[in-house]
Amino acid sequence: MTGQHMADNSAIPVLELSKVCKSFAKASGDPVPVLADIDVTLREGEILGLLGRSGSGKSTLLRIAGGLVSPTSGAVRYRGDALSGPAPGIAVVFQTFALYPWLTVLQNVELGLDALKLPATEGLAKAVAAIDLIGLDGFQSAYPRELSGGMRQRVGFARALVSDPILLLMDEPFSELDVLTADTLRTDFLDLWVEHQLSTKAVLMVTHNIDEAVLMCDRILVLLSHPGRIAAEIPVPLAHPRDRLDSEFRSIVDDIYAILTARLTESAQTRHALHGGVAQPLPHVSTNRIGGFVETVASPPYLGCAELAELGRKLALEVNELLPVAEALHVLEFADVKDGRVRLTAAGRVYAHSGTDDRKRQFREHLLRFVPLAAHIRRVLDDRESHTAPRARFDFELQDHLSKDDARRTLNTAIGWARYAELFSYDDRARQFTLAR
Repeated sequence: MTGQHMADNSAIPVLELSKVCKSFAKASGDPVPVLADIDVTLREGEILGLLGRSGSGKSTLLRIAGGLVSPTSGAVRYRGDALSGPAPGIAVVFQTFALYPWLTVLQNVELGLDALKLPATEGLAKAVAAIDLIGLDGFQSAYPRELSGGMRQRVGFARALVSDPILLLMDEPFSELDVLTADTLRTDFLDLWVEHQLSTKAVLMVTHNIDEAVLMCDRILVLLSHPGRIAAEIPVPLAHPRDRLDSEFRSIVDDIYAILTARLTESAQTRHALHGGVAQPLPHVSTNRIGGFVETVASPPYLGCAELAELGRKLALEVNELLPVAEALHVLEFADVKDGRVRLTAAGRVYAHSGTDDRKRQFREHLLRFVPLAAHIRRVLDDRESHTAPRARFDFELQDHLSKDDARRTLNTAIGWARYAELFSYDDRARQFTLAR
């Protein structure tokens, strides 16, 4: 199978999003922007990828595209008409299998036809055909508990495809599967797509896997976080089937890493300046992962400088896992991150070759110097006669600038890092900070 399945730029767009913004309310009632000024055009014959790490608003954007969530502002048009809710011709494949365990494969797939109100015989015929198309013929009477993860996700695909959707939305549909199963299902879907065996005219897919995006998509929109916004549009002018080892394929992957790392450091600096540092969102990364990552970069063949794409392959980390570690090293000033590379600073090299006690001491020094939230908590504890403080005191302070979830994650990161550095202690039952003993 060869050939390219490309969009016709002269065709009427299947989906248009113009200046779409989305905000949610903080505890105070003030808005927290999740998406800002999103412009997307998806045309017939195209698989468009939304690529970004957690917090970039990818899934929220997908739900807005499907009419499942309303934007705070901006316009959404489906086949030329304003979209104000779920519309016929749009189907979704979810990240989790989302199957009813008490229903058979056939019955789960038939649920995708409920909105069409078809006669029973016609509905049955379409469900059986979808099951056969997706490679599950013979399993119509099986229950989800009898199926492997890959087979259950095939049921999810069959349920989405049974209604002959014009627009297919996919929310990280392969992320819950093991590597081999995910590769098989991706290949099977692409075979159906390229050979025009699907009624679907266009696909919008959310992913945080760079290789997956380049493998499947005709265009990729790279999203950044806080708030989610489009940083770059990457065309993928490669014929199917695509070879991950091909130099053009690897070049596109490297370009995306370079874009993400450049914007990562810019974003971290901007957020630090805007929030005065204390409310800067911190990546939720353990000190064990930080230490292991620094050791890997310091060791041969990298000797202090490595391509993030190569590290991701070596350590089997996707961008959603890799970039937070790179950001943590940048925040702590153990490494510089630029142009898709991570380069250890002098402090990072020392850290890599130090023993446990020296690492703790160095980590503590860097927390106090470069992580304003950790230094702020320590100052509060030092200044109080009891040397204690309730968690709520810092939660509310962070929520003046961050969403509730971002505030919780940031505070949890600070707690984990400070425990390792013995900077202060935290009792989760009492929800109280104390000085480390």
